[in-house]
Amino acid sequence: MLFLRKSQDRGYADHGWLKSFHSFSFAGYHDPRFMGWGNLRVINEDRVAPGMGFGKHSHRNMEIISYVLSGELAHEDSMGNVKGIPPGDVQRMSAGTGVTHSEFNHAKDQTTHFLQIWIEPNALEITPGYEQKTIPPANKQGKLCLVASPDGQDGSVSMTADAKMYAGLFDGNQAASLTLNPKRKAYVHLIQGSLSVNGQDLNAGDALLIQDESQIDIANGKSAEVLVFDLSA
Repeated sequence: MLFLRKSQDRGYADHGWLKSFHSFSFAGYHDPRFMGWGNLRVINEDRVAPGMGFGKHSHRNMEIISYVLSGELAHEDSMGNVKGIPPGDVQRMSAGTGVTHSEFNHAKDQTTHFLQIWIEPNALEITPGYEQKTIPPANKQGKLCLVASPDGQDGSVSMTADAKMYAGLFDGNQAASLTLNPKRKAYVHLIQGSLSVNGQDLNAGDALLIQDESQIDIANGKSAEVLVFDLSA
C-alpha cells in the first residue's frame, strides 16, 4: 500500500518568527487521520527567523532528531551540551526521564531551516542522552545512507527506538533500492527537489506512507534530498 500525501496538505503554523509545516498532528494542528505512522510521531519542517528560537522547554520519553538544511541551530540542554548544529549534521537527543533544552538561530541575517523529528522509543524512563554526527554529502549522493539506527550501525547516530532513518541525495540517473520487511511500515519524506518512489512522483514537501511492501525503489531525482524511515508497525 502506497499513500501519497502532498506538501500542501500538511498542517501549517505561522508564528512570525517561526514558520512550521506539520506532517502529523502537532500543537494547534490536529487531524485524527495523521497522528503518526508506525512509531514516527512528528516531522516538523521549521524555519526560524534570525535572532529567534525556542526558549527552554522540556521533553520526556521521546527520541528527537534534528536535521539542519540551512543556517545553523544553536542547542543547549540540561545535560550540559552546548552545541551548534550545521547543515549536514544529524543530532539525536533521547529525552528519557526528562530533559530541558533550547534551540536558537543566532545569525543576524540568515533563516535556519531544519526538520524536527520525533520517534517513539522502545524503552521508557531511560537516562537522557545526546549524540551528534556529521554526514558528508558524498555519503548520501546517489544512495540511501543510514543516519540513525538502534545500534549506531555504519556510523549512524544510535537511538532507543525500533526504527532506522536514511538520507539520500539524488540527481539525474542515480537510483537506489531499500529492502523492507512487509510486516513493518516505511515513510518517505522528500525535503527538496523531485523524485520517483515506487512509481509515485514526489515534489518538495511530499511524503509517501508505505505498508505491506517489500522494497523501496528511488529514481528520477532532480536536485532531490530525501529521508526514508523503516518503522515498527
